[in-house]
Amino acid sequence: MTALAQTARLLQFVRFSHTVFAMPFALGAMVVAANGLPPARTILLIVLAMVFARTAAMTFNRLADWRLDQRNPRTEGRHRLIPRSSAILACAISSALFVLSAWMINPLCFVLSPVALAIVFFYSFTKRFTHAAQFFLGLALAVAPVGAWLAVTGSFSPQPLILALAVVLWLAGFDSIYATQDYEVDKREGLKSMVVWLGIPRALRVAQFLHAAAWLALAGFGWSAGLGVAYWLGLAAILGLLIYEHRVARSLDVAAINAAFFQSNAWIGGVFVLATFLDRLA
Repeated sequence: MTALAQTARLLQFVRFSHTVFAMPFALGAMVVAANGLPPARTILLIVLAMVFARTAAMTFNRLADWRLDQRNPRTEGRHRLIPRSSAILACAISSALFVLSAWMINPLCFVLSPVALAIVFFYSFTKRFTHAAQFFLGLALAVAPVGAWLAVTGSFSPQPLILALAVVLWLAGFDSIYATQDYEVDKREGLKSMVVWLGIPRALRVAQFLHAAAWLALAGFGWSAGLGVAYWLGLAAILGLLIYEHRVARSLDVAAINAAFFQSNAWIGGVFVLATFLDRLA
């Protein structure tokens, strides 16, 4: 197998296309923190750190769920993409490159890089002992905007924490919708989630409340950061996308849920980053 084919299999293994969920919030936080574009070196290092952290997290998740995934019809083909030994190597290399990227950004990011890895790795075990697993996945993604803010400013402030809260709530909501596909498998395997705990109808109603709260948190971020008209227009579009997602989810059609999961949430991230860039760069 050629190196190009092996790389393509690795990217499929870690669902690289799903980087669109976390990257926009990191880039949006970056441009707001810098009140414009930071130096090109900072942008590059933020993007690299994001990619390496996510690759490490996803390979670790695949390794933790290696046997479980083989018993789930939706995921049973994952382990055929690359050998387990290759997944271990990819996780180790990605983790090291993430720490190296953080070291090149600033001392605070370097010191906190092991904490970030611990957070994104810990999620993989949570569905074994808590029905709040979706919130831990949200916390893993929320590392991205906080990290990007620290990369630019080298210090904490309330704004990225508000944005992180929005990401946690948004992710917990849409992952609850996505988890309806695995309801029967998760029950059979003794895994925990809000869908297993509450049942599908109630979990979908909770997801609506989570997304309403996420939208309010995004509004709080815009207000606290002093964002202008472009951001608020983007926020109106995000509200429309969230409503569409929940209308589709009510159908309980697996194909439709998959489309809503990827398309709607990818658009939400795209609208967010576009709105923040227009506000700070226009």
